[in-house]
Amino acid sequence: MIKVVFFGTPQIAVKSLEYLNSLPDFEIQAVVTQPDRPSGRGHKITIPPVKDFALANSIPVFQPKSIRKEPEIQKELKNLKPDFFVTFAFGQILSQEVLDIPKFATINLHASLLPKYRGANPIQRAIINGDSETGICTMITELGLDCGDVCMKEVIQIPGDMNCEQLSEKISELSPKLLEQTLKGLVSGDLKPVPQCKDGVCMANKLSKDETLIDWSKSAGEIHNLVRGIYKSPCAYFVHDGKIIKVLETSCGMSDFSGREGEIISSSKEGVEIGCTGGSIIIKKVKPEGKGEMSARDWYNGVKNK
Repeated sequence: MIKVVFFGTPQIAVKSLEYLNSLPDFEIQAVVTQPDRPSGRGHKITIPPVKDFALANSIPVFQPKSIRKEPEIQKELKNLKPDFFVTFAFGQILSQEVLDIPKFATINLHASLLPKYRGANPIQRAIINGDSETGICTMITELGLDCGDVCMKEVIQIPGDMNCEQLSEKISELSPKLLEQTLKGLVSGDLKPVPQCKDGVCMANKLSKDETLIDWSKSAGEIHNLVRGIYKSPCAYFVHDGKIIKVLETSCGMSDFSGREGEIISSSKEGVEIGCTGGSIIIKKVKPEGKGEMSARDWYNGVKNK
């Protein structure tokens, strides 16, 4: 029996927890997740998806504000004598004292092909940068940022119309078995982690507010990648008549438009076509400030005379 304490918070981690919990040769001893927080317009206190699954399956839950600063929780985790800590989108940095608790190692599931896209936003950055593929890695967690030895990896293709939500779902689906194979391989000794190569290291830093504002001086491809890279969270946007218009879906338009950047060229069933560097971008779906999602054409019909 392989004893695991699972560290995770958002929905992307739930399938991995669910899968490991279903295996007869694994025991999920506890779940460590972020504290409950207010969410949505009404700021209703919401529990993390990982906690929701744990409670439904009678798995003990710890919710430290900072695991590094809570020795009482660390002591309880030591008393469990786990074989592994597994972290997947947990959202806190672990101290060496915490990393030293499990018998074998702390294994992190990272959503990129390391050493590319170390850091907080590997899924979004891969799409924003127009990458045609990314992947998932299991790695030995060390004190540095996503710099530990890689255990296993799997490549994932990124079609030109895939958004970050769809890529997250794909990663969520492929992660459980990779974690199972990693943990079993480390226990048996058949799996030998490999140090990350020093070439190709790049960071996936958190997005700034400025980065989410659409810059019409960029190419259609760059704008399209931004829109699908931060689909709904936090969402690319532009400002019209003093109001924020979030953009949810786009496609590339003409490749030879020579008008003004940001100029609305036309409106049709396909969407609203806007000029950009070297061509045009077609805005298909938007969410205007204070309103629900709608087609870009319907939005434009409501504002074009203003």
